[in-house]
Amino acid sequence: MNMRHLLRGVPLAKYLVASLLVMSWSHGSYAETVGEDGLHKQDWFSITFRDIADDIAAARDENKRLVMIFEQRGCIYCAKMHTELLSDPEVSDYIKENFKVVQYNMFGDEEVIDLDGDVLSEKTAARKWGYVFTPTIVFLPEEAPEDGKNAAEAAVATMPGAFGKWTFLNMFRWVNEKGYETDEHFQKYHARIIQKLQEEGRLGQ
Repeated sequence: MNMRHLLRGVPLAKYLVASLLVMSWSHGSYAETVGEDGLHKQDWFSITFRDIADDIAAARDENKRLVMIFEQRGCIYCAKMHTELLSDPEVSDYIKENFKVVQYNMFGDEEVIDLDGDVLSEKTAARKWGYVFTPTIVFLPEEAPEDGKNAAEAAVATMPGAFGKWTFLNMFRWVNEKGYETDEHFQKYHARIIQKLQEEGRLGQ
């Protein structure tokens, strides 16, 4: 039975509602969500009190690593990250499995508690840590340091700006594999993975 038969005799208003529902069902898994703050959202992003030490501990309890993503309203590169990278199951599934992601608004006013105890807002935290590009992705250590370092100083890696799929995904892999503790610089790790992808004929994907 087609949609015309299902909706025969249905008033126009109900028909329009039904049409919208059908569109939602058809495209729901790919729907792009933008919050009231103008930032693109993922339903698997973690909502926390932005106490970074607590977030690191919570991530560790889930056998994950904490990642902070700074974005801003109207950022075309942030939108690209969401629509082209985080919508890719190969990318999003890996991140969801291994990382706890908390979104920050570079010009936001939500309270943030830094690792050194400073109580900040999102925008003053971004200024303190020297983040000026969006998106900026900050990878935190497995345990909160006890030597008074702030979040930027404690970060094991930072990825400023927008990149292609493999650079983006490989940075998450490199951090998850603790490449920062080895002699293999990220660029060498990335080149090795790219060569492997070329041999597998996957670079067109």
